[in-house]
Amino acid sequence: MTNNKRVLKVASSWISIVYVICFGGVALVPGIRSWFMGYALHTEVDIGTNVMTLTTFITGLVIWNVIAILAVWLYVTLTNYFNK
Repeated sequence: MTNNKRVLKVASSWISIVYVICFGGVALVPGIRSWFMGYALHTEVDIGTNVMTLTTFITGLVIWNVIAILAVWLYVTLTNYFNK
């Protein structure tokens, strides 16, 4: 059996670290956003204005943690179910 609480804590820590690095990267090198869209996602989008505030940082961090926790919870639940 997988330890649900431990896996959820690891996922939350992981996504928080990645989010802070990405947010910091865009804050320090604004051109990285359009580079990523072109080379990693193979698309070009007019992103518009650059909105980087404490509110957008915290909101994004919360949203990404909720998404990560739901995804990992589903994974752990299915893994435990199929291991029975």
